Amino acid sequence: MAGYTHGHHAAVLRSHRTRTAANSAAYLLPELRPGHRLLDVGCGPGTITADLAELLGPTGRAIGIDPSAEVLAQAAALAAERGLEQLSFEVADVYRLPYADASFDVVHAHQVLQHLADPVAALREMRRVTAPGGVIAVRDADYAAMAWHPQLPELDDWLALYRRTARACGGEPDAGRRLLSWAHAAGLTEARPSSSTWTYATEDERAWWSESWAERTLRSNTAATALAEGLATPAELARIAAGWPRWAAHPDAWFAVLHGELLVSVS
Repeated sequence: MAGYTHGHHAAVLRSHRTRTAANSAAYLLPELRPGHRLLDVGCGPGTITADLAELLGPTGRAIGIDPSAEVLAQAAALAAERGLEQLSFEVADVYRLPYADASFDVVHAHQVLQHLADPVAALREMRRVTAPGGVIAVRDADYAAMAWHPQLPELDDWLALYRRTARACGGEPDAGRRLLSWAHAAGLTEARPSSSTWTYATEDERAWWSESWAERTLRSNTAATALAEGLATPAELARIAAGWPRWAAHPDAWFAVLHGELLVSVS
């Protein structure tokens, strides 16, 4: 695992907790069946995982894994709150999954491969634990393909800085466009690529998105890495953070996040 660019600052986790199966894994939902065994790699606070587990029904089984025991405690509390006895969480490493070959019908990873030093090796390991007839589902943002209006120099600088910082952590921020090539490099030939977006354009959506990124620009692991690597100064981070509410206040403001998606059939 490369260094996790975002880290687990409260602002990051607030953002992650807004993710659901409907807004972040719609491409996977037609593949799910009651009784399926599902592994969610890099599940974070578990909101997507819980939705997927619910769709599997009481005869299904879902396991969410993450390197952070602290964030998994939050995920377990969510599962208990929702009464999902078929869902559990474990600390595990995607490169060395502690499961036997062909253990799962579905292996899912959302916004994970972009943070890995070797996404191809991770895909091979995900393939190992997927049963014949099963599916691997991966979805990652593509930062270079993000689009917004109006153009502000602060947001241009935010994107350039984020991409440099993510690469300093050992990841690939423009992962969405690379998913198919990584799958092919891993020997996965039965892949169905697609794409989808998150869009922030209403007043409430713009306010939430801008507040999240302004705080993350100043206080998350992204900021700490940028400062430690000499990629930005505190004054530069403050200037970028101040640009986010200026963007959100514009009545025509619009922001779209493009994601690459891949469904890989395992035979």
